[in-house]
Amino acid sequence: MHDAVKNILETWTSFFANHATVRTLLGFLYVGGILAGGGCAIFADRITLRTARLDRAARQQQLHILEGTHRIVLSGLAAVVVSGLLLFAADTDTYLYSKFFWIKMGLFVLLMANGALLVGAERKVERGDERAWRRLTFTSGASVLLWFLTTLIGAALPNIG
Repeated sequence: MHDAVKNILETWTSFFANHATVRTLLGFLYVGGILAGGGCAIFADRITLRTARLDRAARQQQLHILEGTHRIVLSGLAAVVVSGLLLFAADTDTYLYSKFFWIKMGLFVLLMANGALLVGAERKVERGDERAWRRLTFTSGASVLLWFLTTLIGAALPNIG
């Protein structure tokens, strides 16, 4: 089985290296996923942070806005994961031994875990637990930070290592 995986990776690496259109489309899918998912998440997080200080009616309206963002964020993340796996497969020798790659993967896991906590806090607020706004505010702030840190490390990856 190891030889089969090695052959698949070698074939993909060669195909990727020799097809500029594929590299372009895959790069666009990756960056587009970050732009759509991360942009929507950061916008929603910013509004949540601002709304937390407002009255109950404004917070309820924000909950309705949040519901619509999850689909976009998850679609963007799906694009990032699929394209990221294909980009990883095209250059495993570089990524497997890169500290920045593994830091980025750790930050991505934290981002996903924080997203699950954020949705949990959102559901508690929807059920009437006003105290859960504190958790929702905290996870929204953490979300913004994690999106930017993950992007920073991703930008450092091809330049620093």
